Amino acid sequence: MALWLEDKTGVMARISACISVSGAHPARTVVLLPYAQLLPLVNRVWVQKYPDSFVPRFETTMNWLEALAPQVPQNTDIRFDMALDLLTAQSLLEAAGLGAQQESLAGLLVQSAYQLASLAAACAPAQRAAWAQDARRHAVVGMDSPVLKMEAALARIAVEWVLATEYASDVFFRTSFPEVDLLIVMQGLTAEPLVQGLQQVWGRRLVCMDLAPAPDAAEAGPPVTGHANLHACQDGEDEAQRTVACVLRLIEARRYPLAFVSTDRALTRRVRSLLEGFCVQMRDETGWKLSTSAAAAQLMALLQAAAWNASTDSVLNWLKLAPAYAQKIDRLEVALRRAGIREWRDPALRQLTKDDEVTAGIVQDVDDWRQRCKPKMPLLDWLSQLRGALHASGQWEPLAAQGPGAKVLTVLRLLPRGDQSEAELEALAQACGVGRKLDLAAFTHWVNQVLEAASYQPDYPAQEQVVILPMSQMLGRPFAAVVLAGCDEVRLNPSVEPPGAWTAAQRAALGLPSRVILESAFRAAWLHALQTPVVDVLWRTSDDAGETLMPSALVQLLQWGGDPKQAPDPRELRRLESAPLARPQPVGSALPLRQWSASAYEDLRQCPYRFFALRQLGLREADELDSELDKRDFGVWLHEVLSRFHQALATSPVDGLVQQRALLDATSQAVSEEMVLVEGEFLPFAASWPAVREGYLRWMQEHDATSARFTSSEISHSQRLGSLQLVGRIDRTDTLADGQVLLVDYKTEPLAKTRARVKEPLEDTQMAFYAALLPHDTLRGMYVNVGERDGTKACEQLELVDARDALIEGLMADVAAIAGGATLPALGEGVACEFCDARGLCRKDFWI
Repeated sequence: MALWLEDKTGVMARISACISVSGAHPARTVVLLPYAQLLPLVNRVWVQKYPDSFVPRFETTMNWLEALAPQVPQNTDIRFDMALDLLTAQSLLEAAGLGAQQESLAGLLVQSAYQLASLAAACAPAQRAAWAQDARRHAVVGMDSPVLKMEAALARIAVEWVLATEYASDVFFRTSFPEVDLLIVMQGLTAEPLVQGLQQVWGRRLVCMDLAPAPDAAEAGPPVTGHANLHACQDGEDEAQRTVACVLRLIEARRYPLAFVSTDRALTRRVRSLLEGFCVQMRDETGWKLSTSAAAAQLMALLQAAAWNASTDSVLNWLKLAPAYAQKIDRLEVALRRAGIREWRDPALRQLTKDDEVTAGIVQDVDDWRQRCKPKMPLLDWLSQLRGALHASGQWEPLAAQGPGAKVLTVLRLLPRGDQSEAELEALAQACGVGRKLDLAAFTHWVNQVLEAASYQPDYPAQEQVVILPMSQMLGRPFAAVVLAGCDEVRLNPSVEPPGAWTAAQRAALGLPSRVILESAFRAAWLHALQTPVVDVLWRTSDDAGETLMPSALVQLLQWGGDPKQAPDPRELRRLESAPLARPQPVGSALPLRQWSASAYEDLRQCPYRFFALRQLGLREADELDSELDKRDFGVWLHEVLSRFHQALATSPVDGLVQQRALLDATSQAVSEEMVLVEGEFLPFAASWPAVREGYLRWMQEHDATSARFTSSEISHSQRLGSLQLVGRIDRTDTLADGQVLLVDYKTEPLAKTRARVKEPLEDTQMAFYAALLPHDTLRGMYVNVGERDGTKACEQLELVDARDALIEGLMADVAAIAGGATLPALGEGVACEFCDARGLCRKDFWI
């Protein structure tokens, strides 16, 4: 509090001295503060310092303007409201002949105009035209090249826009304020352009002074750092946890209210979430972007579901968030995932759900919403449609009942009259360009930009323990401690490029703050923060990708200057009792499997627990709808192509390699069209197809030379085996010259893996199982590996009959053992564990 109460150099003493020297009356003195959070403090401190004196009127510029007569802005004025300014910017771009680029340029134009507006507002209205003459030249400095034509046009439009705007602060130039004897402006870390303009009008009645003297690191040397605790953390999560621990330790020591400062929004959200779990009372003065809130995600999901090319996953995402459908969506999702329908517009989706009243109703509701979003509409009509969809889906009430949700509805002007400010509704209705018709993409872009520009601040508690705030707003506030997190070289870089599209030359010519000025203010804020009685500085030493991070240059200066101590980990160590898990050994006798496939028996052989989980319990991973085509999809496609090719050859034989190649190509094209393969995703496999085709045709010529004759392909077979039923689908069967049946199974795996299958006949489950499906006593079988690099190679299982008999005997014994109560342990060995859907259930990583 010395900054405020010091007898000679304190803020209160300097204000009192200024009032005395000017001969002004305290009650007729206005003191403008740099930010509103200081208002309660300064009123209390003045009364404490001068209990018998009149209290000056402490204000901020915004508070004072709101107390004066409200300004009635024009339609084209800059409103500092993205919902309105984005529409105006688009209209200005269209009028300038840039209508084709208005979607992409409007946001940049608004940002550029916002930065210029403070300079224009600092000029008296009568002098603004003169300022504009210079600004028109300065705005295009360095923009002579034809390739910068677009940027130059954007700069010119921004200048004309700020020139045509009337500002609320113009009242300071037009009104003499006879009731004010003295106006004292307390400057923060940066000088306000408006103050320089007012000085010319107010003359001696305006006095400007710094809120706090700027610490001069060069003259005073490095700051005293005996009270600074440095924490080098491993990564982002470690930094968040240690930050929370520092805060809790300070609260335990009754050092609050304390400040928490971080420029990393993700870190701030994580720390806030952890502190809420400890019931810490927080005052969040930074808030968070509405676009990152769950409420915004729900609303955007509704709009994304309406896109013409919306994926099935996008629509399901919205339906799960909509209370009207959340309880009924599971049945539809299961059906869509089993069918593998990726695009909502796929006609197969309607065919799949037409016989189910519940799912058909959901599909119809979605299609109705998508249909309503097809035509172009004015913005107000879009908002009406969006409001109706939120009500129909049950999303309105939950959104309106929560803070971020209500803010989303407010900034988008979705609230009805009575709940929404009448002035806000009227401003949107009369906004420039509001009547322009938008398609869904343009409306979605407008919504996204508005949400990105708005922030949500939760309600303040009655008595806060932690204040989350920007570092620049610590100035003048008496915190007992400060926790500075995110102080690595990336997140606390004091010399970053200024925001916006203005170049360094343009900023210098226009009078915008340069990079050097902004860096100086940032360093001053850092030095002021270090004057807090207790300081904890935290940074991470590696990023999410594992790359090494250095501490910020400011932290390195701190380490060099005063040899601050590396603080111990503030987290409390807990002793955890070891609780390793034993391998699961379930009993499956109560879940007999009557129908056996080759893959089911392979699961039992590879790992009995996997068989129990996937086959007896019937557990399975949810199918991905938006997964890209992979080698497995190519295998499915190839099986279908070869099946149809050989069926066509059997029906209408074709002699000659050229004719067979043409038939195979025609078959592949037909299968691709029927499977509706995404051309871009299938391109790598399509590129390899000529080599695969030629290799297969060469093998086919050699195989046909042995007098083998194609019999069938892709036929489902079943065979009774006592109380069991064996089932399977055989890729192909041939009849050899001696009358024996030849089983053929196509493989697209590496050739070495196929050869390994036939190396140990008793370990090969698939071919032996397929042999058991057929009634023949003797038969032959082979795998045909269809590849690009090695061509097509046949790998025959030479001991197939013996392997089949052994498999049948083993299967019967295994089934009897399971029925008798034998355990089905998790083996946790071999390659079967590398890719296993049941690994999360067996908890292999936690075994003893």
